[in-house]
Amino acid sequence: MPAPRILYATPECAPLVKTGGLGDVAGALPVALRQIGLDARVILPGYPPVVAALTGARKAGRIDALARLPEAWLLKAELPQGIPAWIVDCPALYDREGGPYQDAGGDDWDDNPLRFGLLARAAALLASSQSPVAWRAQLIHANDWQTGLAPAYAALADDGATPSIITIHNLAFQGIFAPHWVADLGLPAASFAVDGVEYHGRISFLKAGLFYANAITTVSPTYAGEIQHEAMGMGMHGLLAARRDRLTGILNGIDTTVWDPANDPLIAARYDATALRRKSANKKALQIRFGLETPSDMLLLGAVTRLTTQKGVDLLLDIVDAVLRLPAQIVIVATGDKALERRLRTLTAAWAGRLASFIGFDETLAHLVEAGADAFVMPSRFEPSGLNQMYSQRYGTPPIVHATGGLADSVVDCTLQTLADGTATGFKFFAPNADALMGAIKRCGAAYGDARIWRQVQRNGMARDWSWNRAAREYAAIYARLIAG
Repeated sequence: MPAPRILYATPECAPLVKTGGLGDVAGALPVALRQIGLDARVILPGYPPVVAALTGARKAGRIDALARLPEAWLLKAELPQGIPAWIVDCPALYDREGGPYQDAGGDDWDDNPLRFGLLARAAALLASSQSPVAWRAQLIHANDWQTGLAPAYAALADDGATPSIITIHNLAFQGIFAPHWVADLGLPAASFAVDGVEYHGRISFLKAGLFYANAITTVSPTYAGEIQHEAMGMGMHGLLAARRDRLTGILNGIDTTVWDPANDPLIAARYDATALRRKSANKKALQIRFGLETPSDMLLLGAVTRLTTQKGVDLLLDIVDAVLRLPAQIVIVATGDKALERRLRTLTAAWAGRLASFIGFDETLAHLVEAGADAFVMPSRFEPSGLNQMYSQRYGTPPIVHATGGLADSVVDCTLQTLADGTATGFKFFAPNADALMGAIKRCGAAYGDARIWRQVQRNGMARDWSWNRAAREYAAIYARLIAG
């Protein structure tokens, strides 16, 4: 029986282009899908870093212009991880300096509707009878607002026969634009309706995907429930609740070849659950790298994050003085909101030797923090899935997390009961405020002071299977049902 043909449409894909968790997922899930026998292929915009890296790419088919969408070419290529890919080659839209969504100054590209409308339309064409190449997808897997129009284009096509699925990685980003884009993107006027792409008088790419897709997934079971209610539904809760029978939460995995303390080339000393004493060399390397004092027995907390309200870093900054007086040390690698950056810099200067920070993102530092910190702090107000709490457990660095979304699903709170049954892997707090976070940090510090308990929590986390195989099989089951139906 031929392998099901799955087109994975994404605006980013590690290691070529990545701004957050979606890039990591797109770089790993298609690999896992192919490993279980699916013909999964990726479609990705032709940003300069992508075109430069894929030197073997060759023209495979043309996409004709439509309304304001320009002509483009599909390049056939192979991603570094060996996955077949289609690159949407349109220099007028993609060949520019800056990031995938914003210019060098941090402002959104004015033509983002065209840039991601073209990506979505190309994906729909690859799954249609008008496919510009010989390969034709049996199902489109769209991701976030940037590919949200792919299910719409597929459903509104002449045959409308190709099923689609959309994954919500973060509901906060919805791709909302002026109503004139409906015509500019070649969508039928009738689609600009409540039962269509219209959202409060404008067009929403994400709403389009949620309405037209045959199935909706999000990146953890708890988040799937949270987004059906007003508090976390970001205005989409009514639609999501109405489509709850098509909504599934599937917890992300991680790339266990990249995130593996036993084979990680970016850390100071490699180790596993049988040789946790070697982890201390990473702690010392982290302290030296950041100019911290070097006691081996003081609790060292790490964070690699974005400085945004969502990530809750402000909650940690609110209690920095109290945490450092426990005593403890903190290392933060982050970038984002300029006011939070300034606040972090001021606190770092005031607590030299105990608090250290790096403004920006650095992959090597991210690995060193995971390996060198004693515990990892994730105080997110909401977190659809999260990956760092999985990295942390794999690295024997118990996470301290707010019990929301994927954090709630992937971390087992350290209690007398979970210690007794061997499932404790971290420390949860249950209200998004500084006092609750401080309570969890204190519990973490108490456990850290008991070597037997601490080793047990570390080893429990390191024993968990964070590979993508489980998630891939859950996605494959949905694909099979939609293709058959």
